[in-house]
Amino acid sequence: MRFEFATSNRIIFGPGTCFEVPTLAIQLGRRAMIVTDSRERVKPLLDELISKGLSSIVFMVEREPDIQSILLAIRNYIDSNCDLVIGFGGGSTLDTGKAVAALATNPGNPLDYLEVVGLGQTLEKPSAPFIAIPTTAGTGSEVTRNAVIAVPEKRVKVSLRSPFMLPRIAVVDPELTLSLPPEVTASTGLDALTQVIEPFFCNTPTPLTDSFCRDGITLSGQSMLKVYLDGQDAAAREDMSLVSLYSGMAMANARLGAVHGLAGPLGGMYQVPHGIVCARLLPLVMETNLQALRSRKPDSPVLTRYIEVAQILTGIQDSIPEDSIVRVRELCEKMSIPPLGMYGLKSKDFPSLISQAQKSSSMKGNPIVLKDAELIEILEKAM
Repeated sequence: MRFEFATSNRIIFGPGTCFEVPTLAIQLGRRAMIVTDSRERVKPLLDELISKGLSSIVFMVEREPDIQSILLAIRNYIDSNCDLVIGFGGGSTLDTGKAVAALATNPGNPLDYLEVVGLGQTLEKPSAPFIAIPTTAGTGSEVTRNAVIAVPEKRVKVSLRSPFMLPRIAVVDPELTLSLPPEVTASTGLDALTQVIEPFFCNTPTPLTDSFCRDGITLSGQSMLKVYLDGQDAAAREDMSLVSLYSGMAMANARLGAVHGLAGPLGGMYQVPHGIVCARLLPLVMETNLQALRSRKPDSPVLTRYIEVAQILTGIQDSIPEDSIVRVRELCEKMSIPPLGMYGLKSKDFPSLISQAQKSSSMKGNPIVLKDAELIEILEKAM
């Protein structure tokens, strides 16, 4: 057995921990770029930073990061003589912050370093200090070593990836998620669930990632629907923030699978939130993988893991693998996850989507190689 594990240099979790950020930040720099998706919500943090003597500029994230928005943010960072990045927001905000911190210290165009559609060059220099403060519970971006960036001209989303991109500090304050509306709670929560199920089923699991996945699946089963129905349930919010944190550590140190393999091209080709894509695809990919494993790899240990996930999600000891799929499908239905056809998914785009997906690093983690025909069937059902 051989495995590695890497995560953010320091993780601080708990209600109210956001108020510790100014004291932490002043140890890392003197002028910060605050990357955020809500100027109103970040204002108390800005005021506290000023009180500690740390000046700052604000860069607003209006959408999921793409090449142009990243380049603009880097110019602002350099022109303003910043020496620290603080990300305060959802996954797109944290990914933007990580990309800026990495590319501000590594010369060249972002395409030089992007996988799949770029040159895939290695980042040679450490990133600028980055503090990640998630305000949603879904992506786990506060503890991952990559940033997902859209390349509109290629109609795809791909990753900028490096161990240097792990945040210096991750501050996970569940209270910041209390105001999330139900639809965001659903899409981010199911994204997190996907990110603890796929590493558990992937072809390179580790004992450490397995422990995070098991606990994450357990907490999801207990609290996801609760927090969707009652956003002020503080205990359930805390559980889902933990699921998100676990999911980031799991996927950064194991692998994902066909859900995320398809999600990148889908998100690049259509204006559909990443969490919605994952939620819609998860039970379909689980079902297809189960059928393929039984047919082509009947001795796979992943088949036993399907039973384990079913037992966790249903609480029934004599569950069968199909029960895990039924339970995930029920969660999606109860939280009103829409079909992808609502976002413009068309069958004529299937060949291009599948071609891009098969090249992705996520697809390479799937527990079995899926045929193009199987991926087409998944997409047809997702519509």
